[in-house]
Amino acid sequence: MTLGSDVSGLRTNAASAAAAGLSIVVPVYNEAAGLAALHQRLCELAKTLQARYRLACEIIYVDDGSADATLAIARSLAADAVDVQVVSLSRNFGKEAALMAGLDHARRGAVLFMDGDGQHPPALVEQLVRHWIEDGYDVVYTAKAHRDNESFLRRQAVHGFYALINWGARQKIPEDAGDFRLLSPRAVAALRQLPERNRFFKGLASWIGFRQIRVDYEPAPRAHGVTTFNAARLLGLSIEGLTSFSVAPLRIASLLGVALAGVAFLFGLSILWEVFTTGKQVPGYPSLVVGLMTIGGVQLIMIGIVGEYIGKILSELKARPIYFVAEHSEKSFEAAKTDDAASRTAAE
Repeated sequence: MTLGSDVSGLRTNAASAAAAGLSIVVPVYNEAAGLAALHQRLCELAKTLQARYRLACEIIYVDDGSADATLAIARSLAADAVDVQVVSLSRNFGKEAALMAGLDHARRGAVLFMDGDGQHPPALVEQLVRHWIEDGYDVVYTAKAHRDNESFLRRQAVHGFYALINWGARQKIPEDAGDFRLLSPRAVAALRQLPERNRFFKGLASWIGFRQIRVDYEPAPRAHGVTTFNAARLLGLSIEGLTSFSVAPLRIASLLGVALAGVAFLFGLSILWEVFTTGKQVPGYPSLVVGLMTIGGVQLIMIGIVGEYIGKILSELKARPIYFVAEHSEKSFEAAKTDDAASRTAAE
């Protein structure tokens, strides 16, 4: 029985890249104010890629249960030099599920993930495509060039998160890497074969291996609105990533247990030494209460950590779908050209 997978036949070069094509996956959530402008920029990008690399493109907008007019605007977007798919999820399943929905509906060979808030510059996509087609990289990921505009506490929290998740990991997750990345056809094929439901795309895209390269960039300011990722959601996403992709919390719990056991052993030895040398009993109530409270608190923390992993196991065993599609529509650029030509002929 083969436990691996051979995707070597999907390797692309400059000649086969045009045949493979590129799917641009854009998860959107309450992005009605800037979606039309983003689509226009992506259409211009598609024309550039077609002229330079003869690369056929499609755009897949995944509406993750938006409460505004995002879905209606997405339906009205024209297939200008690019095929357009609109995938509407039945509710808000979260960004990881929306990314997976876009990956499942991608019909081209390579896949590019980018946000719908305008902070991922479409102009940078051409550089990512060049690294894939001309340099032969399978995963081209982007990362923030710096975090100088963020608070000291946030910078330290981000650094601590990556240090923790990479502690003891054989495949490191690059620090500050985002979801704005391009995957070659064989990287896409590898990612699709990973069966887990609790997905952490940053980790999975690094875990599959292949040739990878980092591209630093400066995120553009949001063109409209405010981010929905507040401190609570970022904390939840961090916990999700840690428990889905790393056993570091379990290792910390084990080391903490060993440290407490060592402290308790040394404390016991000190009590015995004082009794043997002075013959006096050590007053026990304060030390006993402090010791019980410390051990009890640590045990609750350990139970919580183990509970997170048990919850992940339960979720995998239930095998519920990651998302449900309530509506799926598509527009073909070729069909649009045919209709325009027919309309002009009829008018003449």
